[in-house]
Amino acid sequence: MEQSQYNALFSFIWNIANDVLVNAFNKGDYKRIILPMLVLRRIDVLLEPTKDSVLERKEQLDAAHFENQAPLLTAVTGYPFYNTSKFTMKTLKSEIDPLRLKMNFIDYLNGYSKDVLDIIDKMHIRQIVDNLTEAERLGSIIEKFTSDKINLSSKPVLDGEGNVVHPALDNHTVGTMFEELLRKFNEENNVTEAGEHFTPRDYVNLLADIAVLPVADKITDTTYSIYDGACGTGGILTIAQERISQIAKEKGKNVNINIYGQELLADTYATCKADLMISGHVKSFQYQYAGSEREYIAFDSTISRDGHAGETFDFCISNPPFGTPWKEDLKKRGLTEKEKAKYTDSRFTISVGSGDERKEISFLPDISDCQMLFFANNISRMVDDTELGTRIVEVHNGSSLFTGNAGSGASNLRQYIIENDLLEAIIAMPEKDFYNTGIGTYIWVVTNRKEDRRRGKVQLIDATGIKTPLRKNLGEKNCETNEDDRRTILNMLTDFSETEQSKIFPNQEFGYWSVTVERPLRIVYENPENITLPELKKAEDVALLQRVLDAWKEYLGGHTVGDYAMFIMLDQMKIKVPAAKIKLVRQYLGRRDERADVCHMKPTKLNSPVECDPMLRDVEQVPLLYPGGIDAFMENEVKPYAADAYYNADSVVVGYELSFTKYFYKPVELRPIADITADINNIESSLKGVLGDILNV
Repeated sequence: MEQSQYNALFSFIWNIANDVLVNAFNKGDYKRIILPMLVLRRIDVLLEPTKDSVLERKEQLDAAHFENQAPLLTAVTGYPFYNTSKFTMKTLKSEIDPLRLKMNFIDYLNGYSKDVLDIIDKMHIRQIVDNLTEAERLGSIIEKFTSDKINLSSKPVLDGEGNVVHPALDNHTVGTMFEELLRKFNEENNVTEAGEHFTPRDYVNLLADIAVLPVADKITDTTYSIYDGACGTGGILTIAQERISQIAKEKGKNVNINIYGQELLADTYATCKADLMISGHVKSFQYQYAGSEREYIAFDSTISRDGHAGETFDFCISNPPFGTPWKEDLKKRGLTEKEKAKYTDSRFTISVGSGDERKEISFLPDISDCQMLFFANNISRMVDDTELGTRIVEVHNGSSLFTGNAGSGASNLRQYIIENDLLEAIIAMPEKDFYNTGIGTYIWVVTNRKEDRRRGKVQLIDATGIKTPLRKNLGEKNCETNEDDRRTILNMLTDFSETEQSKIFPNQEFGYWSVTVERPLRIVYENPENITLPELKKAEDVALLQRVLDAWKEYLGGHTVGDYAMFIMLDQMKIKVPAAKIKLVRQYLGRRDERADVCHMKPTKLNSPVECDPMLRDVEQVPLLYPGGIDAFMENEVKPYAADAYYNADSVVVGYELSFTKYFYKPVELRPIADITADINNIESSLKGVLGDILNV
């Protein structure tokens, strides 16, 4: 479809709201009416040519008391859906009585087959009919959507000589229109969610190319599967499906491609389901797996209800939501945020080791962002018994590169991916590439079938400057990744060479030891006359402090003493200080002094472990590639500034994070002082001239 034709169609659909719904509905409700009616008409128009044949066949089957009629009726329509009511949307508009029109419309809706009824329910179309009837707008909106001025069919409208009057409306154009309508409706009402659930089509094309082109030579005569756990309107799935088919055809291969997905939002799910059935990307919406019936596109949250449990796929391509909390998924499992650790799912935990050494490692991220859960879900889908394996291409914002300390779920997932040599590349994309956000995004490329030259290595690509400006912004989106841009990025990925925009590192480059550096507690006791005992909740604590204070004054004369001397005195005086109260004495009667002797966990035992000072505790990130490891780091980087510092090897945790800024940042070159001075002098001279003109001097 040419841009001018698309613009005309979009304007027509957009103006339906202003022509029909104005003064009858709130503007915020426009999208809840227009988008479902658009989807319904897309289905309806395809069934018009076979309407009489379907009714005739239906009558024959009923007369023969044939029970399973669906396969025979879909054979008549040529689509995996049908309608057995006597109405179409075009015949409905001839009814002028509002109540009869409503009754006929409901009868028309009820005549649809199972999958379309699911779409009708998800989009609340029956409620829409009620609302339109009450506002006396049902007939008007039907008339608009059945106008001969537009074509919402997946087939072109031809004139008597076979010329195209209205081009076909394909799945990708519908997806683009759906996104743009939603964005524009939201902008009209100052809603910020525009485009939240959709990936721009230029970006989708890049994801498909990254997934398929690097392994094009491995495509064989077989069946491939593509999965998207946050599939939206299905654009990623269908474009990837078509891309693989195109490449296979070019190489003389005969392939079958099945697509699988899951979507949480009801209206988006329904739109996806409708367009996949209309376009023929899915022949039937149900399939059998392990003895159970499932849907190719499942409904509900991928995180809390896995619609494709246990299944693996050849390609996993996703753009999961960024910065979206997943506490609702916890609620579905009957858990609170504080009970997050009890969230059990084999996709988000792995077992390592064996026997007594076996332990569970969690990938659960912070409750405020679920994108790493989608990543872990895709990692669990990897095929391990084919030459191709699985390629994962997933979009994230910057937080996935570094969020979470060592030992956290997000860091554990990065560690698992990198240490198992699954990470092929990460591509930094331009800012303002999406409709509703100006943030930069990153494409992670993960595979369990790395080329030999890539093994043990990770490629980082800075594609932030590879973009083509749009003539007019679409929301936040001010640029696109056109075909030439995609080719440039793909060339960098497949060349796998060091350039200004492409860097290659060993896997260990991104790992570090999180080392807790301790320093001894050093306490001195001096001048008891200046000490005022605190008001504590427990009277026994105050009494203990008073006994220690009195003994200090009486037996040590109130002289300044160290920690060891103080507790030896108390031991000799039979003043018992329980181990749990040692901290109490040190806190309220002593003070920290770097010149004092170190304190010990057992104050009267100089051979007992040293007591650490929590106030001096620090955490250092020691790169895994640091020469000499942690001990060398301590000697070179810590002890020159804190000679008494030490660390506990048992507390060391490995973490992983990545930083594009570290490798690609280019500092702005400062101007020479002489140039700046010359500019200042020139400004001063010009100001003096202006001042002279004003004062006439």
